[in-house]
Amino acid sequence: MAQSVAILGTRGYPSYYGGFETAVRKLAPYLADSGWDVTVYGRPDGVEVDDPDLDARVNRVITRGIESKALSTLSYGFTATVHAIRHRPDVVLIMNVANGYWLPLLKLFRIPTVINVDGMEWERAKWGRLAKFVFKTGARLTALFGDDLIVDSTEIGRRWEAEFKRGGTHIPYGGDPISVLELEPGLTSRGYVLFVARFVPENSVDAFIDAVELLDPAIPVVVVGSSGYGSHFEHRLLELSQHRGGVHLLGHISDDPRLASLWQHAGAYFHGHSVGGTNPALVQAMASGAPVVARDTVYNREVLASGAVFVQPDPKEIAAALERVMGDPELQTALSTAGKDRATASYSWDPVCAAYEIVIHSQIRHAGQPPTFARSGK
Repeated sequence: MAQSVAILGTRGYPSYYGGFETAVRKLAPYLADSGWDVTVYGRPDGVEVDDPDLDARVNRVITRGIESKALSTLSYGFTATVHAIRHRPDVVLIMNVANGYWLPLLKLFRIPTVINVDGMEWERAKWGRLAKFVFKTGARLTALFGDDLIVDSTEIGRRWEAEFKRGGTHIPYGGDPISVLELEPGLTSRGYVLFVARFVPENSVDAFIDAVELLDPAIPVVVVGSSGYGSHFEHRLLELSQHRGGVHLLGHISDDPRLASLWQHAGAYFHGHSVGGTNPALVQAMASGAPVVARDTVYNREVLASGAVFVQPDPKEIAAALERVMGDPELQTALSTAGKDRATASYSWDPVCAAYEIVIHSQIRHAGQPPTFARSGK
């Protein structure tokens, strides 16, 4: 009889919302190839029903929840947890520490758990005081009740050791190597600046917009992303596109080859993420060959090593770095090559998925044993 794993905490399979969803799109079919019975929990509007890459071997379960910025993760996590308890998988893989609230239930029913803790969600500027408290409490519960933890960067692991006295297995995200892709119509290869991000404060959106206003107007700028709810970032970008020529606002893109093409042909890709560990978009940008200008953080340096131009979140410094890369074809080639080499060596999906399988398989031996609780320093 096949071993079974349930995956909860994402928007479902297949979904293109964020890093967790990307990981599940890669991991679920990998586990099915290895003989696992795989179930992925999701939300009604979170999945691509007609996705041509959908793997029919992956069981998809849609549960109910409250559609709100504050309660969606908690409510969908609860209903997925209840369903999983009823169907008793051998192990549950959980994404996001907000679901730490439901770990005592799984522990009570002796269902082993592995939790990807993501970044330090309570440090994100987009959350208010209550949401930050909810995430921090979820992290404490994860440290107490989670059987095994996965951290996507060594720095996140160090932070968890320091704050919660819990270690974790380091498994980053992966990137797909790509062949030469067709150029986006209206653009020139290595002739535009690219920005890809969710429009939230910690991704340096305002600093990037200010930098674009300082850029040589002859340099085209392509922006991919959205806030999902019409924030002031959208309004600023719309105003920017109206008074500065050459600004292409493409919104959210769920077409992987199209996004990879934009990275592959970019002259300079600005990565402004400041919170979290290994960012999936950055890894795929590297694998696609984008010359990277990155905000200088411990997380970005861990992923990029020496394969980027690092800047502080100062518009003048960002603009100067982008113009420098855009004006130097040799530097573009060097950054592109360095990123691809590092992605191949350290951030490939097959070893990432294999590492996940090892961790979740190791927890099955705990099934049927009396509940035990991890020690935490908090």
